[in-house]
Amino acid sequence: MKPTAWRAALRIARRDAARAKGRSALVLAMIALPVLGVAGVDVIARSAQLEPAEKAARAMGTATAAVTMSSRGATELQTPDGSENTARTPAEGQAKTPEQQRSADTDPAQLLTELLPGAVLVPDGMYKSTSATTAEGRMTVMAGEADLTDPVWHGKLNVVDGTAPTRPDQIAATRGFLKRSGLRIGDRTAFRGLEARPYTITAVAEDPARLDQVMLYGRPGAVVQPLVQADTGGADSEPRNGDSWLVTLPGGARIDWAGVKRLNDYGFTAVSRDVLLHPPARAEVPYYAEQSQYPSYVNKSVLAVAALVPGMALLEIVLLAGPAFAVGARRSRRQLGLLAAGGGDRSHVRAVVLAGGAVLGAGGAVLGLVGGVGLVAVLREQLEGYGGQRFGHFDVQPLDLLGVALVGLVTGLLAAVVPAVQASRQDVVEALTGRGGSKPANRIIAVLGAVMVAGGTGLALLCAVTNTAPVPGLLGGSVIAELGMLLCTPLLIGLFGRLGRHLPLSPRLALRDSVRNRGRTAPAVAAVMAAVAGAVAVGIYHASDVERQRQDYRPSLPAGAVALLEGGRADGDASRYAALRAAVEKDLGALGEHADVLSPTAVPGDCRVSYKCGFVQALKTPDKRCPAQDATTDEQRRQAMADPRCVGMRALPTDLTSMFGDVLIGDGVLLRNLLDVRDPAAEQALAAGKALVFRPDHVADGKVALRAEEQPTQAQIDANDYRGKTRDVTVDAVEVHSPLPFATVVLSRQAAQRAGLGVRSEGTLWKPAAAPSDGRVQKATDHLSKLDDTVYLDVEQGFKPQRDVVTVGLTAFAALVALGAAGIATGLAAADSQQDLATLAAVGASGGIRRRLSGFQCGVIAAMGSVLGLLCGTVPAVALRLLEARNATVWINGVPAGHEKAVIAVPWLNLGGLLVGLPLVAVLLAALLTRSRIGLTRRAG
Repeated sequence: MKPTAWRAALRIARRDAARAKGRSALVLAMIALPVLGVAGVDVIARSAQLEPAEKAARAMGTATAAVTMSSRGATELQTPDGSENTARTPAEGQAKTPEQQRSADTDPAQLLTELLPGAVLVPDGMYKSTSATTAEGRMTVMAGEADLTDPVWHGKLNVVDGTAPTRPDQIAATRGFLKRSGLRIGDRTAFRGLEARPYTITAVAEDPARLDQVMLYGRPGAVVQPLVQADTGGADSEPRNGDSWLVTLPGGARIDWAGVKRLNDYGFTAVSRDVLLHPPARAEVPYYAEQSQYPSYVNKSVLAVAALVPGMALLEIVLLAGPAFAVGARRSRRQLGLLAAGGGDRSHVRAVVLAGGAVLGAGGAVLGLVGGVGLVAVLREQLEGYGGQRFGHFDVQPLDLLGVALVGLVTGLLAAVVPAVQASRQDVVEALTGRGGSKPANRIIAVLGAVMVAGGTGLALLCAVTNTAPVPGLLGGSVIAELGMLLCTPLLIGLFGRLGRHLPLSPRLALRDSVRNRGRTAPAVAAVMAAVAGAVAVGIYHASDVERQRQDYRPSLPAGAVALLEGGRADGDASRYAALRAAVEKDLGALGEHADVLSPTAVPGDCRVSYKCGFVQALKTPDKRCPAQDATTDEQRRQAMADPRCVGMRALPTDLTSMFGDVLIGDGVLLRNLLDVRDPAAEQALAAGKALVFRPDHVADGKVALRAEEQPTQAQIDANDYRGKTRDVTVDAVEVHSPLPFATVVLSRQAAQRAGLGVRSEGTLWKPAAAPSDGRVQKATDHLSKLDDTVYLDVEQGFKPQRDVVTVGLTAFAALVALGAAGIATGLAAADSQQDLATLAAVGASGGIRRRLSGFQCGVIAAMGSVLGLLCGTVPAVALRLLEARNATVWINGVPAGHEKAVIAVPWLNLGGLLVGLPLVAVLLAALLTRSRIGLTRRAG
C-alpha cells in the first residue's frame, strides 16, 4: 500500500475511535491496564534499587567510612561494599603477623585513630535493650545514642519531625515506638532503672532502611551508659555493637581500596564512600580470589524470576489487547463492509483495522505509562511503609518506560493482525446486513491446544525439578501452556454451555448465548484468563514464600501464651513472686489457670542464681545418640562427629523448645498450658514420680537418661575447658504424645529430688483463650517494673511474615489488572451484545430481564476466564517454587547434603474469593449499567 493509503487508514481509524467513544475507551483501558501494571512495577523496582551514593548515605551518613572491629587479632577479607567478609586467623603453631598482634594488644578505637591520623570517630551501633514507659504502661524498646544535630548522621538517621535533642534529658523516637506507645512529641518517657530521670521526646527519627523499628535515641553518653550502670546485674547489662564508628577524615581525605585492605590487616571491616562510588576491579579483591578456589555457584532461580516476570507480563498484554481489537473489528463490520462495497480491496480493510490498532495502542500505552507512574507517586508513602524501607529516590527510567510504551504500541498492532485478517475475509453482504453464522469449535485446534497445555506444563516442571535450562524452560513452558489453553477456549466454552440445562432461565440463556457467539465470547474469556493467571501466579508464589517463612519460624511458647520469667539474680525475693503473679493476672484480665514452671539443675537443692547451678539435658537412647556427646576430649569429639548419628547435631535445630528450657518440672497445668496435653493417664504417671517423654528417640525400656552438668571452675575456664563436671542419671519414664512439643521431658519436683537434682524456678505460664492486647501488656509491664525489675513479661505473638516493597507492588498491580481486565473484557462483550438486547426489547422483554441476561452474560465470561486463569497461573508459580528449592542447597558441617524441600502453599481463601468475586462483580456491574430503555436499531436487508 502507498503511504497516502496508510494516512487515509489512520484518519479513518482516528475518526472511528472518536465516534465510538465508549468502545474506544474500553479498548484503551484494556491496553492501558497491563502497561500500567508493568510501568508501576518497573518504577517501584528501580526506586527500591539504591545508587552507590544512596548506599553510602544509608551506611555512613555523610562520613568518610563506616568501620567495625570484626575480628580482633585476625585478618579480614571483605567485599568492596562490606556485605560479605571472612576472618583469617593464624594456623595452629603459626605466629601472628605484626598487624594481628597489634590488633590484639591495642584498644580498637585507639588503633583506628593511629591508623587514620586526625580522623573523627563517632560511635555507631551502641544499643541497649530495655523498657520505657508508654501511655498505657511500659514496653520493651532498644535504646541508642546519636547526636542528631551532627550532619554526619544525615541519610543514615534522619529527623523527620520535631527538633533534634540538644540536652541530656531529651530523646528522639521512631514512628514505630510512637505508634505502639501512644506518645507524641513533647511527651515524656522513662527507662527501666532510670525512672527518676525521664526524657522528653523532641523529635521523630527515621532509619530509611528500617521504617518499622522501635527505637529511642538519646544524646551521646546520656542513655546507654546510665542504663548499663543501672542494670549491672542483668544478663543483658552490656551494650551491643560497641566497636563500630562513623569515621570522618580531615580536609576531605578519602579511604581508597588500598586503605580498606590496610584496615582489614588489623581485623577491621570498612565500608568506604570512595570505594562504593569507585569500586575496584574484581581481580583486586582478595575476598573474591579466595572464594574463586571453591566451585562457583549461580542461583538459576534468580535468573528465572528475572525472565519469567517480564515475559509473562508481555504475554498478558498481548492476550488482553487482542480481544479488545477483535470486538472493535466486529463492531465496525458494517463500516468495513461499506469500505469493501465502495471499491476497497482486502488490503485496505486490513489497513483500517491495523491503523485502529496503532491509534488505540499508542493511546493506551501513553495512558498506561502516565497511570502507572502517577499511581506509584501517589501511593509512594504507603508502599514504603508497607515494605519497611524508603525508596532511594523516585526513579523513572525513560528507556524502561519507552520500552514499555513500544511494547504497548507493538502489542496493539500485533493484536490487531488477526482481527484485520478476519475482517478482510468477511463476506460483504453479511457485513452490511449484520448477519453471519456461528462456526463450531475446531476440534483439531482444541486437541493441539490440549497437547500444548500438557507439554508446556511438563516442560516447565521438568526444567524446574532438574535445574536444566530453567530460564527458557520455565518461561517457554508457561507461555506454551497458556497459549494452548487459549486454543482450547472455544471448545471449552461449548462444554461450559452444557451446564445451562441445570440453571434457571437467565443464566441458561446467557450460557447458550456464549456458546452461540463463540467469536465474541472466546476473546473476552481469554482476556480474563490472562489477567487472572497473572494474579494467581503472584498469589501462589507469595503464599508459598510466606508458608516457608512460617515453617522456618520457631516460637518459644504456644501462640498467645503469657510468660512471667524470673530474672534469676542473687537478690531475687521468692516471697514477692506471688504478688507479681497476681499483678499480671489483674492487669491482663482472664488468663486462666497458671502453671508454675521449674527446671532441674545439676547442683542439688533450691537454686536462686540460675547460672551457678548448672543445667540438665535429656539424652537420646544409646543407639540413637551421637557419640560426640559422650566424648571427653576435643579430638574424640571431632572424630565422633563423622558418625551418621551426629547429622542432627551438625544441622540447624528443628525441634521446638520453650524459653524455659527443654527439661522441665511441673504438674498437670504445665502439661495443658505449654504442651496442650490433656491426658489423665499422663498426669497420673507424672504424679507417680515418672518422667513424661515427648520425643520417642529419648526413651527406651521405660527409662530416660538425663545428663547433669555443673558450671566449669575458674581453673577449667583458664585452661580453655568449658565443660563442667557431668553425671548421668536415669529416671523411670513413659512416652506421651504432645500436640505442641515445646519440651522433651517433664517430671515432678519429687522425681527430680529423688534423682539427686536441684530445682530452679523459671517463672509462670498462662494460656488464655486470646492473646492480651498490646496496651494491656504495656500496663502490666509498667506495673511489674515498679514491683520488681528482675522479672520479664513475654507474650508469644506468633508468626509475622517479612515483606519487601517489590513484592507488595507486584501483588497490588496484579490484583488491580485482574479486576480491571475482568470488568473491561466483560464490558466489551456486553457492548458487542447490544443488538441481542435490542431484539429482546423488540419482542417485549422487560428491562429487568434484559439486565439479568446482560449480567449473567458477563458473569459467565468472568467465571470461565477465572477458572482457566487459575489453571494457567498455577504452572509458573509451582515451577518457580520447585526451581528455588532445587537451587537452595542444605549444608551440613561444610558439606552439601542435598536441597531444600519445596514449599508450595495454595491460598485457597483468596483464590476462592477470586473465582466467586470476579463473576459476581461482573454480574452486578453489567446489570447496573444496562439501560432500561434501548433504542431499536434498524436491521438492514
